This record gives sequence, C-alpha cells and structure tokens, in this order.
Amino acid sequence: MRIEDKELSPLSPEANQEDIAYEVNLRPRSFNEFVGQKRIKENLKVFITAALLRKEPLDHVLFSGPPGLGKTTLATIIANELKVNIKTTSGPVLERPGDLAAILTNLSDSDILFIDEIHRLPRIVEEILYPAMEDYKLDIIIGQGPNARTLKLNLPRFTMIGATTRTGLLTSPLRDRFGVTFRLEFYSPDELKAIVNRSAHLLGIEIKGDAAIEIAGRARATPRIANRLLKRIRDFAQVRGDGTIDMSITKEALTALDIDKLGLDDIDRKLLLTLIEKFNGGPAGIDAIAASLREDKDTIEDVYEPYLLQEGLLERTARGRLATRLAYEHLGKNIPQGLF
Repeated sequence: MRIEDKELSPLSPEANQEDIAYEVNLRPRSFNEFVGQKRIKENLKVFITAALLRKEPLDHVLFSGPPGLGKTTLATIIANELKVNIKTTSGPVLERPGDLAAILTNLSDSDILFIDEIHRLPRIVEEILYPAMEDYKLDIIIGQGPNARTLKLNLPRFTMIGATTRTGLLTSPLRDRFGVTFRLEFYSPDELKAIVNRSAHLLGIEIKGDAAIEIAGRARATPRIANRLLKRIRDFAQVRGDGTIDMSITKEALTALDIDKLGLDDIDRKLLLTLIEKFNGGPAGIDAIAASLREDKDTIEDVYEPYLLQEGLLERTARGRLATRLAYEHLGKNIPQGLF
C-alpha cells in the first residue's frame, strides 16, 4: 500500500487531497513571497535572469529532498518569473510512452514540464525523455516487427523540472541531463514562524506570536506540516475558544493531536521504541523494523526517518538503524550501561 492510499498523520509531509486544495491560496507566487531556501532562491534568480537575457529556455532543473519543503512551489515560481506556462504531472501517472509524448507535443517554446516523483517514471517512458531533454526531439516507433519504423519529431525548446524524494533511485542517464540540481533543506524555526504568520494572515486568522513559535517548533521543520497544524489548531480555536489562536489553545490542540515537544507523533515514538525495546537500541535492518511496525519500508525511509535523523534521534549505519542517546532521554528510557 502506498502512503497516499492511507490516512495521513497530521505530521506526515506527504500531501493529501485536502492539502492540495488548501495550499492553492497559501502557495507563494514569487521569490519575494517564498520563505527559506535562500541559497537556492538566489541561484535561481541568476539562472532565470541569464536565460531571459539570452532569450533561451532555462536549463533543466532537478529538485530533491523530503516531501513538503517546496519543490512544487519553486517550480511554479520559476514559471511565473519566466512568464511561461507550466504543465504538471507525476512519474506514476505516465505509464506509457504515449502519455509523455502527448504532453511534450503540446508544449510551446520555453514552457515548463514539471514531473513530480520523477524517480517513479517507468523505464520505457524515461528513455523517451533522453532525446527530448538533450536535443528537443521525440522518437516515435510506428508499427511492429519488421515493418516498424522510427519517426522523429521536433519539439519546442522546453524546460524540464523534476522533483524527487529519492535521488538514489534516479538513473545516471536521467540525472546527468539536468543542468541545475538543488537539494532542499529543512526549515529553521524562525522561517517556519514567518510561514505560519503569513498563512494565518492570508486565511484571516488572528494568531499570537508565542503560538506561532510553538507551532513552528513542532512542525518537523516542514512548511506543509506547519500549515496543516495551523488549520487543525484553528478548528480548536473556533470550537473551544473565541477564534484567536493563542498559546493555551495551541497547546491544547497539539496535546489532543498527540504531538510532543519535538514534533513527534505516535508512529515516530513507536519506531524509536521498537528499536529500543525489541532490538536493544539497534542496529536493526529497515526490513525488520518495517515488519515490526507493519509499515511499508519506503514510507519509513521517505516520511519518518528524515526528521528523526535531522533531530539526532536516529542513526543510519552500515549495520542498520540505531537509536541515539537523545532518543532514550526523550522517551524516558533507561540507557543500558556501556551502550554509549
């Protein structure tokens, strides 16, 4: 079962249909509105300006990093800054070469094709991208067997933007065709506070400064989660308060949602407790952990582990996963003598 088929935790960085509709009004439309990722923004401004001066399409761009950090938003901003159209799709949707060919032949000069989860492109579809990205040509095979022939079509000079949470799953031929690559990093509490305040303003929500700080501190360094928590806390403020989000209602809501001070939920704690109690703190292989939690291995690697690694609660080693001293202390577990 894929993560998108499951009911998502409030702390999951994966987007659900509610998030997609909710984010439309909150999504920044320019670099000036976009908070965080300063180095990436500054470099993109240079590359975009240079492309406009040369009257050429922007080089193909690859964004990588955990979900919810702004890869799709940056792709949209690039299109806005270039004043071109953007066509959005995703790797799992493009099942056949014809699916991609139909999109490519409908692009105009300098348009952007954005493929989310590009690491999940079927190999037969991916191979069509090679000449399309490199030479702006599309090879179509007509007929079958001995009578088959190849038809070459010229494509407009477009820009491909790919987004992936698993850079290691991209093939070298595809990865090498991107002229610009960026890895998005987790956000600081100050950046998340600014995002929460901006979203509250756009939604017409009154929020106190200390409440915004509290939400930012528990949002797992991820804007999508910060916005989702803001929405859930707004519900508590309207039902159990006067509609204003203050520290009291924020703590009440986060307690009800079972989100602790480090931004961990029940699944995060179960993962760490499994390591500590069933595997004596580790090392333990990802397959063994996934079987114990009855979770999909990819979900653990893509959704739960990045933040636990970022916060120093988990370590990845050649022998497997290890719970750290901080994990023992946070969960109130006695540290076996000589373990650290």
